[in-house]
Amino acid sequence: MDILYLMILCSVSLAAVFLVVFIVYARKGQFEDDESPAVRILFDSEIITEKEETGNKESDNEKGENNKIEEKSE
Repeated sequence: MDILYLMILCSVSLAAVFLVVFIVYARKGQFEDDESPAVRILFDSEIITEKEETGNKESDNEKGENNKIEEKSE
């Protein structure tokens, strides 16, 4: 029976800690903006792919000249 009292005490304490943490972060504005993180991830992937494409084109030009030289020597 003692373990039951201990478990109830631990669960109520843990719930109180989570409630305090939730209230603190709610006051700081953590949960204010629900929509923009979901939309932002879509835009970040497009920007990253555009940077990769432009970066690959520049590196392809440099590699392309080297490849032409290697192809002629073979």
